[in-house]
Amino acid sequence: MDNIILSVKNLNVTFAEQTGSVFSKRKEHSVLKDVSFSVKEGEILGLLGESGCGKSTLAKTILGLNKQYSGEILTSVTYPQMVFQDPYGSLNPSRTIRFHLMEPLKMRTNMSRAEMEERSVEMIQKVGLTPEFLDRYPAELSGGQRQRICIAQALMVQPQILIADEPVSALDVTIQAQILELLSSLHKEMGLTILFISHDLRVVYQICDRVMVMKSGQIVESGPVDEVYFSPKEEYTKQLLSSAGI
Repeated sequence: MDNIILSVKNLNVTFAEQTGSVFSKRKEHSVLKDVSFSVKEGEILGLLGESGCGKSTLAKTILGLNKQYSGEILTSVTYPQMVFQDPYGSLNPSRTIRFHLMEPLKMRTNMSRAEMEERSVEMIQKVGLTPEFLDRYPAELSGGQRQRICIAQALMVQPQILIADEPVSALDVTIQAQILELLSSLHKEMGLTILFISHDLRVVYQICDRVMVMKSGQIVESGPVDEVYFSPKEEYTKQLLSSAGI
């Protein structure tokens, strides 16, 4: 648990805002401000904050989807993978589940077709579905089943770290609990490290070991979940907890 597999140091992200005129100078909007933290191997670290505070920008920057930043992102792992909020929007409706699972392997491995098929069957069973789902299309699946496929797809290349960006917020409460249980189970079984992003304090408390609280692009408080939830130091954290009835 003491191995640091992801370290973020003094990360800043600034975007230029559109103005009313093409001739006027574009304003700079600071999205992330001197964000620093580390993720230990095998832990589930929560990133908590209200919508628009910069959580998703941080995730995309770590993944390399956003190149406009200053600071350092150091990682000892290859292929960090992400599970997004909207499972239907993450899947191509014209492709089968088999295609979705095999595609990461085609791009990043030299596996044979038989080996890819074997890995697909193994992974779809790990997320609680049967091999028959491989021949189905996204529209034939429920929201919870689609999110299970997205999780399976992310895990096909056996990443050591998984970034889960609001992975249950689009699901109803019963299905949320099932997906959280699945992530916890995979975390233990596969030794996964997870950066779990959410605005839902109760969900973060259920699954995370440590938590960081983000406000307006800054980490304002961090620590073990019990410590932050029951002995918060920052007024903003206290307000969040109070508004959630905790």
